[in-house]
Amino acid sequence: MATANLTNPATEVITGNDSIVMPNYLEGIRGGRTLDVTGYPHPVIHAGHVIIKDSAGEYKPMPLNEAGDEYSTLPDGASYAGYLVASVLTERPFAGIMVRGTINPKATPFKMDTILAAVKADLPLIDYMED
Repeated sequence: MATANLTNPATEVITGNDSIVMPNYLEGIRGGRTLDVTGYPHPVIHAGHVIIKDSAGEYKPMPLNEAGDEYSTLPDGASYAGYLVASVLTERPFAGIMVRGTINPKATPFKMDTILAAVKADLPLIDYMED
């Protein structure tokens, strides 16, 4: 299990699309979760990133391809858990995870074309509306 440093100093995160990608938050995982960010290639995980739960029960950002610019495939035994509510640093991966509300799939940090049908099946309380 990954650990998070709870003593990190305050750091600025640019939250440009946070309110655009998630215009309607209705319900999330109570208390949020600390994400296991092992292998995640970027210093910031942006709002609207798909969050998964692996076979061991760990919450993680959806893996990216080798170039780090598209979603990869869902790991064996994992399931889609929700969407990251607000952008977070990988150094402080404390995540609010939405399970009911509205997502603008065109504003998510990575294209969802290849995974959207499967995400919709696992997260039936999420509406998908483009602005």
